[in-house]
Amino acid sequence: MSAHSRRQFLTGAAATAAAAALSLMDAPYASAAARDRAVALSAARAVDIEGSTLAQVAATTGTGTYKRLVAGPGWPLVVRAELSAGAAGRDTTRTGLASFVQFTDLHLADTESPVRFEYLAQYIGSAYRPHEALTARGAASLVDRVNSLPGGPYTGLPFSLVMATGDNTDNHERVELDWYLSVMSGGAITPNTGDTSRYEGVQNSGSSLYWNPESSFQDDYKAVGFPQVPGFLSAAGRPFTASGLRTPWYSTVGNHDDSIEGTLPDLGLLNSLYTGGRKIEGVDDATAAKLAGALQHDPASAVVLLLQLLKGGAPVRHVTADGRRAPFTPQQFAQAHLNSAYTGPGPYGHGFTSAAAASGKLYYTFPISDGVRGISLDTTNRAGWADGSIGSAQLKWLEAVLQSSSTHWYDRDGHVVRRGSQDQLVVLFSHHTSTTMGNTLPDPYNILDGRHTGGELVALLQRYPNVVAWVNGHTHANRITPHGHAVPERAFWEINTASHVDFPQHARLIEIADNHDGTLSLFTTLVESAAPYATDYTSSAEPDLAALYRELSVNDPYAAPAAKLGGSADHNTELLLAKPGA
Repeated sequence: MSAHSRRQFLTGAAATAAAAALSLMDAPYASAAARDRAVALSAARAVDIEGSTLAQVAATTGTGTYKRLVAGPGWPLVVRAELSAGAAGRDTTRTGLASFVQFTDLHLADTESPVRFEYLAQYIGSAYRPHEALTARGAASLVDRVNSLPGGPYTGLPFSLVMATGDNTDNHERVELDWYLSVMSGGAITPNTGDTSRYEGVQNSGSSLYWNPESSFQDDYKAVGFPQVPGFLSAAGRPFTASGLRTPWYSTVGNHDDSIEGTLPDLGLLNSLYTGGRKIEGVDDATAAKLAGALQHDPASAVVLLLQLLKGGAPVRHVTADGRRAPFTPQQFAQAHLNSAYTGPGPYGHGFTSAAAASGKLYYTFPISDGVRGISLDTTNRAGWADGSIGSAQLKWLEAVLQSSSTHWYDRDGHVVRRGSQDQLVVLFSHHTSTTMGNTLPDPYNILDGRHTGGELVALLQRYPNVVAWVNGHTHANRITPHGHAVPERAFWEINTASHVDFPQHARLIEIADNHDGTLSLFTTLVESAAPYATDYTSSAEPDLAALYRELSVNDPYAAPAAKLGGSADHNTELLLAKPGA
């Protein structure tokens, strides 16, 4: 694609995305007065709404293609009764059972890494983001938001934990993992690699394909309104200290924590490229299209093509080699969580044990609160591709855990199996969703272990009445799905939350309450980072950099923010569910 035609594409894409985002940021009410009444009613039912999207939400403003952000009106609570109906007076009888937080898809990115495909952005939007040099600071600001909240807005319970549901890193590099663990536990971070005294990525390349923030060069991004920000790259890469969570936290693994750019199987063939000093900055359009297709449909041929390009088939920039960029294995992922430098508020290992570090089995159980059990799954497939599945051994383990948590369940023929132990409510966590678990390629590291789809997992969960929710990420979109309409006792809610790298950059507060009327309520409340909405291009203070991270993300022409926002029924909700055994 020529520079001129690409600029036309950027202009159209940015304008369409920004306009759609603007239209969706306002709740779909007949009038502003109706919306305000709904927000007021939501607040009246809550203990405290401050700091959440119940109080205010980022909204775009401006008449140009490039949008600024301001504080918009909050989003009201939407009651969803597809799976059960609650009594009218339940607010006065409710007892809180659990309160916790979900982070997802932080994508802490080493933007100077040689193993990045920024030049494929026109085909794969996530290959390059204009704000990606600020991922660590954006995540740290999200931590600051959670630290500022007293607890769940509807139960008032303090948060028992934060769970990060995968894609914690962008390219499963050890340095990215260090940044993630430091963001979560607190500590000094230098979000820069190679020569840490300078920036060595595509954003000072002088190529029109990328936003060159410090230069007056009129790249394709500035042509659609992106600002010139002197000192941006040096500010983005300078050291800072992350506060760290004040709440215990856990990790779930995602495909970007497991494979090259979340897509290519890591068979060790590109390790020298990761840590070396040669970075491809661009290719011709035909090669870009071929490589993008291979990444999405034929990972093995993508590796071969990359190696060919490095031998002289593309412009290569020489960067400073850095051994910290080496990719980590599943075993090393677990072991890093056991490092005492990252203990923070605990628990030690953040869900992982020395056995996990030895085996690479990254699934486990943990307590959420008294009577509520959490299960973290590994839905990645080391055969490659972005979508996932679950192995036979893990599925068998999961069924045993569910049986140990249940007083009764249904066998495969629909017959009730009973036992005498006390029920625990179960919340499942994974990176992938039920609809993104169709990748059943054999695992090259465990070829005899079968692979199973999201549909198979849903069928298993519906046999256990005490499963109340499945919380996940991966799609970078807000979406809440009911499962099991026909049989209330075999129903649960799937809660999918948008990423914190692409706009709207949300995390989610989740509360479980017993209404004492035969139903449970699951409250899902979205939160944004602590960054201000307004940006100051002349300031490099930490809050202003975090604000710029958010503003740039809503203007990313390849990110489709409108599609990721979800609707009002995917935002702040009360999800009603029949209480198991009631």
